[in-house]
Amino acid sequence: MKKLWDRIFTALITVLTVISLLSLGFVLYFIIKEALPVFREVSLADFLFGQRWSPVSLNGPPAFGIFNLILGTVYVSFLAMVIAMVIGLGTAVFLSCVATERVRSFLLPFIDLLAGIPSVVYGFVGLNVLVKYFIRLRVHTGTCVLAASIVLAIMLLPYLVSACTETIQKQAELHLASAEALGLSKWYAISAVILPASRKNILLSMILAVGRAMGETMAVMMVMGNANLFPKLLGKGESIAALIALETGSAVAGSTHYHALFAAGMVLMVLVFIINTVISVIRNHYIR
Repeated sequence: MKKLWDRIFTALITVLTVISLLSLGFVLYFIIKEALPVFREVSLADFLFGQRWSPVSLNGPPAFGIFNLILGTVYVSFLAMVIAMVIGLGTAVFLSCVATERVRSFLLPFIDLLAGIPSVVYGFVGLNVLVKYFIRLRVHTGTCVLAASIVLAIMLLPYLVSACTETIQKQAELHLASAEALGLSKWYAISAVILPASRKNILLSMILAVGRAMGETMAVMMVMGNANLFPKLLGKGESIAALIALETGSAVAGSTHYHALFAAGMVLMVLVFIINTVISVIRNHYIR
């Protein structure tokens, strides 16, 4: 009977794995299929490096260039990642190595709760609090790349804090007591022993966070300005995900505009794949 249940469980897991792979393959096939027709009318170089996006133009032919959108997506994602990593790693070190078990068990559920808040709520708070009372009053600008990066960093914190806390806590249990027994201070042990031992898993959490950051739509769309401009820290910009969300409803099915939006989504997937691959290679081959 036990062997029968093992076989059933193995078969079920195999079927679910195949379904997951087929679903991913179908999504990739559909996006690529709908994206390729745009390159019959727009060259790949013009699409990737053109700085003008104008599906409907009264003064000339339509233009479908997403270079500024690519830069805006990468800029806001990596700036958010830097902000989130600094805060998240510090929080994870505190929860793992400084806070008592009682404090940790009290704070972690509240941090995890941040992950369940809808992105539109983050965008609304960012627009009406961060932009209105901090950025606009101090630097005399409104929605901008900096505002989007800060809001996005706050959204990434639950994932980074949870993942980093878990791995740092495991390393602290292994090494912290021994390091203190050898006469090392706690902070030296954390910086010289625990964090280096945790860096592979910290990079893994960064991979997951980068995918989330580059695909985030609603919150970024609300506070970034949605202007197809070369991204500057205190200037407006637009991400690929925001472009797709804003224009999909107005694009006529089968038109060049429609296929260009799918091509933009394909570029976004390629960007995420390249960045994840680079971080994975660094994690597996250059960090011991």
